[in-house]
Amino acid sequence: MAGPCSARLQGDVAAFSAALRTLVNNPQFSDVMFVVGQEQQKVFAHRCVLACRCQAFRGMLSQAPVGSQDSSSSAPPQGPFILGNVQPEVFLAVIEFLYTNSVTLNSNIALEVLTSSVEYGLQDLCKLCVKFIKDTLSVEQVCEALQAAVTYGQVDLQQHCLAFIEGCTAAVVQTQGFRELSDVVLARVLRSDRLAVDELDLVQAVREWAHVSSAVLERPVPEVAALPVRELRLPLLAPSELVTLESYNQQDLLIPVENIAAAWRAHALRKGSGVPSRLCRPRRGTRPRDHHRHLEPHAK
Repeated sequence: MAGPCSARLQGDVAAFSAALRTLVNNPQFSDVMFVVGQEQQKVFAHRCVLACRCQAFRGMLSQAPVGSQDSSSSAPPQGPFILGNVQPEVFLAVIEFLYTNSVTLNSNIALEVLTSSVEYGLQDLCKLCVKFIKDTLSVEQVCEALQAAVTYGQVDLQQHCLAFIEGCTAAVVQTQGFRELSDVVLARVLRSDRLAVDELDLVQAVREWAHVSSAVLERPVPEVAALPVRELRLPLLAPSELVTLESYNQQDLLIPVENIAAAWRAHALRKGSGVPSRLCRPRRGTRPRDHHRHLEPHAK
């Protein structure tokens, strides 16, 4: 006699998701509340949904209340949970994803939702954020996106942002986001041969970046700029441009004297003697100068 047959059949996924969406931030039947952001906005949720969808929330919702006399109590904390460092709109996007496996993003919150997805260990949400950021990247936001990509180890997003910067470098270096890059990320950008900007303009952009960083970090310009300055290709500048650079340099000491001396030596010897070959290699946007032909053998 044949045994019973079994099968798992699936109904309308869209209807199921739509039904769960009605529970997002719905106080009816909710059993946990968050107070979010400086606005102290109340966000209602259901601990069973959060716990089964996110390990971080499972841990948060199962911890004994702060100051509890009975740490062995099995009773879950009642809240409210205070989340003062996240925007309500960002937190609601995370909650929406946990309930529906989809998320509503806009360019104002995408990077912060990415940050939250990393903090909460939500890899699928992280992937959705990265896709949205790549699809909507702009000149004004690309540096902030690159900084986030490096911070959170999103290699694919890093490469996408760098390619975007290479395509419109002259505009990007004028943005506030460029001036807010860390020294490590800026140095990474400056290593590219494909930046579409002349070296003299790039030196000026780095100078402006250094002055902003110096003010924010309360450290001397030469100190904050040490890493990015190593990537400036000073031998590409004409003698008259080096003279101007020295004049500015007397005021802020942005560039070590030995770096400028090496550029002058390249002119005097008509080759990049003693200078790393990468610093003699014109970028995609470098304006041609007569002396560049003497540097060409070192660009190979």
